[in-house]
Amino acid sequence: MSQGQAADEDRWANWPEAWAGADCDVRAVLGAISREAKDGFRYDGIPWKRFPHFYGPGDEVPGLLRMLAHDDAESAGRALRRLWTTVHHQGSTIEVAALAVPFLLRIAATGHPGLRAETLTLAAVSGRCQHLGDGTREGLLRVAEDPLVIGPVDCPVDWTIQAARDAMTSDLHLPLSLLPDPDPEVRSAAAFVLALATGGVPRISSALHDRLVVEDDPAVQVSLVLAIAQLAREHQDGPARDWVRDLWSDPGRPPHVRIGAGLAWLCLVDSPASDELHALLTDPGTRRHRDLFQQVPWIAPVDPDDGLRRCIHDMLTPQIP
Repeated sequence: MSQGQAADEDRWANWPEAWAGADCDVRAVLGAISREAKDGFRYDGIPWKRFPHFYGPGDEVPGLLRMLAHDDAESAGRALRRLWTTVHHQGSTIEVAALAVPFLLRIAATGHPGLRAETLTLAAVSGRCQHLGDGTREGLLRVAEDPLVIGPVDCPVDWTIQAARDAMTSDLHLPLSLLPDPDPEVRSAAAFVLALATGGVPRISSALHDRLVVEDDPAVQVSLVLAIAQLAREHQDGPARDWVRDLWSDPGRPPHVRIGAGLAWLCLVDSPASDELHALLTDPGTRRHRDLFQQVPWIAPVDPDDGLRRCIHDMLTPQIP
């Protein structure tokens, strides 16, 4: 064995445990950022350059965040498009995206209303595994990444996801404040963020249920159901699973709510779809809800044209290509 090979083996010994808390561990870096630094948008002192994005050094990101918070809507929009390209390439998250989460949440709460939903969504996808084309029962509501998938700085991508989720949990007041926003896209995106929380689950679940009682937008109603189901999946909430089943099996509920609840329930259980649920999801009338479901943050990434059809196919007939 050459000296270089030996050094490389030593470097990867006890990976990733030996790397926890080291300079490349974005969880430790995010955890050390004070609330004063977040609230004051103090980007200096945060080691952006240590964490590259998909196209270059991470120290470009704070400038884009400043521009996103700028008074000029056109400049802010350009910055947001650039952020999507650099920190969320092809549906994957990255360490520097997690570092941006606290600031994205604050900019969403205080910045241009027209960019609020997309900014919240960028924060949310920074704390989820890649979901492009995954409409399966195991995948649609899945958050964690395979622990062996390595990020750009040789640390697990799942550490990035953990860091982003913890950052969201530290700032729950921000997405909670946007649940009653006048824009339905913002309300859906706020639910998308809240579903990723690692703590405060009873409070969040209660807020989502309360919002569903008064919500009148169909796409937001589906988003709220999926958010409640994702929290139940992540935190092993049995009563929520039963609530979802009661929802899809209730003929008095609107069809889109029943369809969304049916998909959610399939993600929460291992049992096959009952004849009743199979009939609901394959009814020809379900196709009429395609455009509605494309407005739901969980569904659109599954297929750019018809995520609902893809989810139903992948959940009911996964054995058929």
